[in-house]
Amino acid sequence: MAETLHDDTGVVTEQTCGICLEESKDPLNLPCGHLFCDGCLDEWRSRYGVKQEMRRKCPTCRATIPPSKEMVAALKSYRAAKQELEDNNDRTSQQYHNTCRALEQAEERVGQDWDGVTVLQYKNDNPPLVMPEYIFYAMRKGDIESVLKWIYDNRTEDSANAVTGTEMKGMPAVFVAAGCNHLTLMSLLLQLGANVDVRDNQGCTVIGHILSDAAFAHGKSSPTVVRLLLSWGASFFADGLDSGCSGDRDNCISQARKYGRPDLANLLGSELGGRRCEIVNLPSRLNLNSKTCVADEYLPHSNQYKVTLETKSKDVLLIRPDNLMRRDRTPQDCGYYIEFKNGRAIRHDFESSEDRQVFVAALNKDQGQPAVTEEAEA
Repeated sequence: MAETLHDDTGVVTEQTCGICLEESKDPLNLPCGHLFCDGCLDEWRSRYGVKQEMRRKCPTCRATIPPSKEMVAALKSYRAAKQELEDNNDRTSQQYHNTCRALEQAEERVGQDWDGVTVLQYKNDNPPLVMPEYIFYAMRKGDIESVLKWIYDNRTEDSANAVTGTEMKGMPAVFVAAGCNHLTLMSLLLQLGANVDVRDNQGCTVIGHILSDAAFAHGKSSPTVVRLLLSWGASFFADGLDSGCSGDRDNCISQARKYGRPDLANLLGSELGGRRCEIVNLPSRLNLNSKTCVADEYLPHSNQYKVTLETKSKDVLLIRPDNLMRRDRTPQDCGYYIEFKNGRAIRHDFESSEDRQVFVAALNKDQGQPAVTEEAEA
């Protein structure tokens, strides 16, 4: 709701956004007292920094706009990393020089006129839960049992979106799992509600992180991780603080080609490549309409996608783009279900979303989990 004020006559008036001049949507007050729509101010000054000096100022009175919490978190993490290297008497390595350069850039984005305290607060922008250090190391080792136990013990918190401490750069849980190529843990986190487009404190998304220059250079750009993220609806953005971690689609394609990965470049270059889709308006196979599939590869010579049906048979078909409608996975409609039981991860596939809903409902009943079939174990 828009914020309201009472004038001298007692009449209630609606406050309008100082940018769009309409009734404020998700109103946000700056320290100077001027009010703007959350979205309008986002466009005026990106949460992750802009180059134009004027964008640091309130559009109405030119008072300083404080930095966002992401910008401050990045600044603090680089300072902590620099201090750790200096404590270890490491002032000559390339890592130290890179950290110093990143710190200088972060300080420039925050601005010299920052008071060191005030941070731009956004509506519905509660700080994420910080995971204990032992959970971070459990994720790196792929210790799913310990991670799930901690998540279930913290049900009142958004534990699937927990982040590491500042000294570990505030990495969201799904970042840690993706960086270690733990596909099962990634699937479980997404199934439990992890945000596939969550950003770290440098404004980098998971897919931008996996397809960054550093990830390619260290052999961490796994095609299976990329496909998993795409099927869950990972978006491409271009506004990360670290240009080497930009999630812009063109940049990701360029990185893939640079490191000799034409398979990834072709996947990212097609509109539905790697995406989960619903089959629609297919006259030749009416029984397939409303079925879901994953677009594995685009074949430009025939203008068709090679897709794999989301059924137990996993049939592979060729379907034109006009007969595919993107339908990203969500925790309520993820197409499959990963069950972790007795130290083992078992993937269950279903013939329909209704079958999956019945299975999950039975799994969550108090009287116990459904029996694991031999087919599912296989």
